[in-house]
Amino acid sequence: METGELACEIRPTKPKSARYGVRREGRVPAVLYGPKTSPIPLSVNGIDLKSRVAHAASQRIMRLKSGSSELDGKHVILKDIQRAPVSREILHADLYEVDLNRPIRVSVPLRFVGKAAGVGEGGILAPLVREVEVECLPLEIPEFFEVDVTALGIHDVIHISTIQFAGNVKPIFDTDYPVVSVLPPTVEAAPVAAAAEVVEGAEGAVPAEGAAAAPGAAPSGEAGKEGEKGAAPAAAAAGKKEEKKK
Repeated sequence: METGELACEIRPTKPKSARYGVRREGRVPAVLYGPKTSPIPLSVNGIDLKSRVAHAASQRIMRLKSGSSELDGKHVILKDIQRAPVSREILHADLYEVDLNRPIRVSVPLRFVGKAAGVGEGGILAPLVREVEVECLPLEIPEFFEVDVTALGIHDVIHISTIQFAGNVKPIFDTDYPVVSVLPPTVEAAPVAAAAEVVEGAEGAVPAEGAAAAPGAAPSGEAGKEGEKGAAPAAAAAGKKEEKKK
């Protein structure tokens, strides 16, 4: 892995307002620490730091450049950054000193390449993790690992143990966890058959039991009663006419 330079200088910690003065100068407050290094407050060039974060992979090795012999020439990695919630400007950075001759553990991003065979059959590529923890020398830290998913069919899985790591890079894991899989296509629920409906105005159509009657139509029971009421007076009138003729 290539190294980049990061300009820095020791910063005062008192008064507290000195931190704001650092930001007004376009610099970012930071702290340097390590296994053999007591925390040292410093400030770094804001433009340089943004460039390192943009390309980096926070694991890129950086060499400090400073007028202070206490800082100049030290190799560090960006351990953590704090950002403003709205502007996303970098507010603070943690730098971790490394020994180029001693292995360290870092997390490295994964990059999935190729088109999985299962995707061509309607499946969905499902990355299960986005980075893996490895151990290696600081100058051997890769920017990312490529994982070829071309041969993956539906339900197939790639586990961490099957990934090939170049050089002396050693993956760190307790269990052989899955890294990426291809999920089956999403199955839609089968449509439920609707009950047969009576076509309004159709001849001979009989509403199903419990179905609502058509607007304006009286229920069959009520219609029968109305018919019976109308038939009784008519029969009585016809009887009177017959008596008069006699």
